[in-house]
Amino acid sequence: MLPEPTDAPDLTRLLADVTRARIFAAVTLGARTAADAAERAGVRPKDALQAVQRLVDGGALVQDDAGLAVAHARLREAARRPAAPSVDHGTGNPATEALLENFVRDGRLVRLPARWDRKRQVLRHVAERTFEPGVEYPERTVDDRLAAWCVEDAPVDHVTLRRYLVDLGHLDRRDGVYRRTVATPTADTLAS
Repeated sequence: MLPEPTDAPDLTRLLADVTRARIFAAVTLGARTAADAAERAGVRPKDALQAVQRLVDGGALVQDDAGLAVAHARLREAARRPAAPSVDHGTGNPATEALLENFVRDGRLVRLPARWDRKRQVLRHVAERTFEPGVEYPERTVDDRLAAWCVEDAPVDHVTLRRYLVDLGHLDRRDGVYRRTVATPTADTLAS
């Protein structure tokens, strides 16, 4: 299960995107499907699907058998709750901290960013917090450590994390043994 919205500023950031705001407005005015919301909001169906997913994940909308609806109870609860202080992920970089705040909650990865540059940053954070440079880890240990990052029913699992970490050069794999490279690639060196 994905986490509940944590505070009103998170919801404000969620609705700061024009497409998500338009989709939210369409659902508020009665749209019950992503296709109906796309038509009412005048956005592409693909963009509407992405916006709906982000709004549902962020707790602004709910989706059940009746379709989409505004999560009024969650919004009221979030508005009443005092703003929580930002979590310090220990990166020392305000931009990276802001990025991680959207994808890492309570030390767990709720989802991966769609954009590759952001995905690289989040995965670098996972690698740096999970594995010591130069230490050899058997595959089972790697799986156990990565499973600790995964939220039940989230769209990312430990196997996906392991594959991405190897593919992006954060982990090196040889003969079933994994090692974090001494200098993992940074977002700056990998940015396209």
